[in-house]
Amino acid sequence: MPYSPPHPLLRGALPRALLAATALAFPGSALAQQAPAAASAVELPTISVQAAPGGSLTVPSESQERANIELTPGGAEVVGAMTWDDTQAKTIKDMLDFVPGVFAQPKWGEDTRLSIRGSGISRSSHLRGIQLFQDGIPLSSVDGGGDFQEIDPTAFQYVEVFKGANGYQFGANALGGAINFVTPTGRTASPFEARFDIGSFGFYRLQASSGGAQGAFDGFVTGSWLTQEGFRDHSAGENTRGSANFGIQLNENLETRFYLNATNVNQQIPGAVSKTVALNSPQTANPTNVLLNYQRNIESVRLANKTTALLSDTTKLEAGVFYTNKDLNHPIFQVLNYNYEEYGAFTRLVDERSIGGFNNRLVLGINYGTGTTDAKRYNNVAGIAGALAYWSNDSATTTTYYFEDHFYLAPNFAFVGAGQFLTASLDRTAFYKAVSGGNDYNLFLPKGGFVYEMAPGAQVFGNVSRSGEIPTFSELTDFGSVVIGNLKAQTATTVEIGTRGRQPTYSWDVSLYRSWVQNELQCQDPGNTQGLTCTVVNLGSTIHQGLELGFGVQVLKDLFTPGPITDSIWLNVAYTYSDFYFDNDPVWGNNRLPGIPPHYLRAELLYKHPSGFYAGPNVEWVPVAYYVDDANTLDTSPYALLNFRTGYDNGKGPAVYLDARNLLNVNYIASVSVTGRASPNQALFEPGNGRSVVVGTRFKF
Repeated sequence: MPYSPPHPLLRGALPRALLAATALAFPGSALAQQAPAAASAVELPTISVQAAPGGSLTVPSESQERANIELTPGGAEVVGAMTWDDTQAKTIKDMLDFVPGVFAQPKWGEDTRLSIRGSGISRSSHLRGIQLFQDGIPLSSVDGGGDFQEIDPTAFQYVEVFKGANGYQFGANALGGAINFVTPTGRTASPFEARFDIGSFGFYRLQASSGGAQGAFDGFVTGSWLTQEGFRDHSAGENTRGSANFGIQLNENLETRFYLNATNVNQQIPGAVSKTVALNSPQTANPTNVLLNYQRNIESVRLANKTTALLSDTTKLEAGVFYTNKDLNHPIFQVLNYNYEEYGAFTRLVDERSIGGFNNRLVLGINYGTGTTDAKRYNNVAGIAGALAYWSNDSATTTTYYFEDHFYLAPNFAFVGAGQFLTASLDRTAFYKAVSGGNDYNLFLPKGGFVYEMAPGAQVFGNVSRSGEIPTFSELTDFGSVVIGNLKAQTATTVEIGTRGRQPTYSWDVSLYRSWVQNELQCQDPGNTQGLTCTVVNLGSTIHQGLELGFGVQVLKDLFTPGPITDSIWLNVAYTYSDFYFDNDPVWGNNRLPGIPPHYLRAELLYKHPSGFYAGPNVEWVPVAYYVDDANTLDTSPYALLNFRTGYDNGKGPAVYLDARNLLNVNYIASVSVTGRASPNQALFEPGNGRSVVVGTRFKF
């Protein structure tokens, strides 16, 4: 018989409460227009494998995903686009800055240094330790690397963040977890929407999108153009990005959706400088970067398909394929001309049924990816490719088999068991001044945990898990040599416990974790490439532990407009405590791991009026300096930034906003490269932006 689980998470009680809470917290917002005055007015499916009425089988609504993500026995969060829509929203930092546990700092252009729970804290360029997905489709490179310049914040309706090993349900296995970017469809998007932004440092952006549905067909198209001179010298950039998806509902139980992403990015790189320069002359570029005209220029095209089938009232099957072609022109110490060609396939089954009188939710999946990189490097002649200096063909293949099962011992208590098996092969074929070689990796990564609903909309959770990361090709390559390295995979055992909940006037999200890490992959800057290349080593035993605390509370209401829909002041806080250190290392003892602050706080006090007007200050605070080398001899400097934003958005007509940052024009260090033992004037520091103001408008019909 059809399965109708009594557990409120699976029945949609939580999405109803969330929509009602959103209506109170954000009166006048687009989402609030969808929220009912009473929770009982919302009709959501009783089976989470199904689509919301009139929605897409392939792309769940934000409320559906909030319900699904609450099944996670650890830190996880859904961030809606309303969080960043009315800001300058240029980087992933703007999207995730109020997610506790996430440390994201701007570098130049749209590039960002991102870490979750200390993942890839030594990486000053490119991404490692976090796996990216778009609508559940793998987005990261096959070898585990990634970039942010191809991610356009204006193109997504919400983002899911799975911290640590909590991304098992997607097959993610990295220490930092997984991030899933979710696009609108023609069934949820406006027929036409556009925005225009202008601001400090020569910032301009135009963006437009269109969506619609006709019978079984729907489509969504968006495109943006952005240019900026940049705060620092030699940091100008221009990019054009577009994406689209087209869906066909073959019947009520079967949908297929096609995706297209295209990017053209041209970006100068100002480079890291010494601490003295960063704090006293932050607009100064590294002289070497100017002399050799450091840049990162990307042209990429990505095609994908995802097909979703409801095999029964309780079982959903997803399957798809993807293909990426990317050209990188990257003048640094040499001119890197790399062509990446990758493709893969995936399948995922979700089954919810009663077993022996107990409710059960099972996820099974396989992710497969393979690709090649035609890697050529030339002598750099003022940013122009000179004589060929290196040529190889790199190939990578990874396959992840995974499962996750929720077994409900009681209607409000689920035991969660999960596991992954990762197999990876990286091979290099040498053509010129290189040496052929390769490495193979096999990892089994189990997990156990629980989710307990202590009251409606309030949970306690915990887990013990294993994570594993293979080295990327860039990490296997010591640029001072031509031989592929023999690095071990990084593994970790993590214990986590926490609680989360949401009510109409307050919410909270708290996680405590401790990770015992083996063979941590650390990128040590050699001192002559400003962190863009590095020597990667395996550390011994290290500890990553911390506290992630987020909450929002309505501190005042009925200030000027008493009534059923009133004005209010909200306090939103995201605090991250990171205690990362060597564990009796033979060289570094119990020194702190470099590269991330022990304390990071984001807080906002925002007035909201039911008409759609809002205004308030927010702060970014790093109260304690952090080290940039394993020897703990050189550190950054504490800082506090005061920001302010205001605007008007009633969810119907035009919206306008003003986003002012670093109002006190503080000189501060936003990002760093790390090394083993730093010299006092080593170029390891990336200054943050000075005072800036951006204004913008959005309209739709």
